[in-house]
Amino acid sequence: MSFAVAAFYRFLPLDDLDRLKSSLSAFCRERGMRGTILLASEGVNGTVAGAEAPMAEFVEELGNRFGIARGEIRFSQAADWPFARMKVRIRPEIITLRDEEADPNRRTGHHVSPQEWNAVISDPETLLLDTRNRYETRVGGFEGAVDPGIDQFTDFKDYVERELDPAKHRKVAMFCTGGIRCEKASAWMLSKGFEEVYQLKGGILSYLETVPAEDSRWQGACYVFDGRVALGQGLSSTDWTACFACGAPLSPEDRASPEFEDGVSCPHCADQSDAARAEALRERHRRMTKREG
Repeated sequence: MSFAVAAFYRFLPLDDLDRLKSSLSAFCRERGMRGTILLASEGVNGTVAGAEAPMAEFVEELGNRFGIARGEIRFSQAADWPFARMKVRIRPEIITLRDEEADPNRRTGHHVSPQEWNAVISDPETLLLDTRNRYETRVGGFEGAVDPGIDQFTDFKDYVERELDPAKHRKVAMFCTGGIRCEKASAWMLSKGFEEVYQLKGGILSYLETVPAEDSRWQGACYVFDGRVALGQGLSSTDWTACFACGAPLSPEDRASPEFEDGVSCPHCADQSDAARAEALRERHRRMTKREG
């Protein structure tokens, strides 16, 4: 059995969040769906998986509740459940940047379709900027993109203020996984005086789904926040996994490292674990493996 996976967001004013959380959670659980949905006064953001029929009902519900059209949702497939359970959470923001100037309901950058993206980033005057975290950029990115080297999205502001100049970087094209981070990042950069800001509509997922491999400027895979870890061209599955101990994405080369021990450590965390923690993780992995077997 395979599962449909839907990634979506919408910035819109929401109130009575407790009631909305309760009813939305019940709707999903009654249909056996799994995933994560974040609610805030500024909108909704989520990724949900389910069988075909429940997913069709869920998509209709997204339209009824939030005005999200089917064409705005990024769909992919998973051979197994990519989430362990269903979670609906209330948060101060649906994507955290902590700055009132980052208001997508007021303004955002120019949305560029995947089909037009290559032409925009081919301009030598354009600064191509990745807005994702360093553990995501390590999995893949657009050739020639600037990696800000941040550990969390809130650090993006510090990077821009430290490294970029509106007078020098007059044209900026940015991208992220599904588009939501660019909504806030572009709004914030416009508030700081950057004149021409472009963002990839639908994010990397839309680009990989839409642009043929022979025309693609993407290199590697795209990290996703679920059990699949990363997706490739056409949103196909990849051989990336995640470290059980630290959660870092792992390539086949990482898993071939002598610092990798399944369920215990990887090259990114091997030097951070003491003997007691390693043995505890080792025992937990043994129990889980026995239970799954």
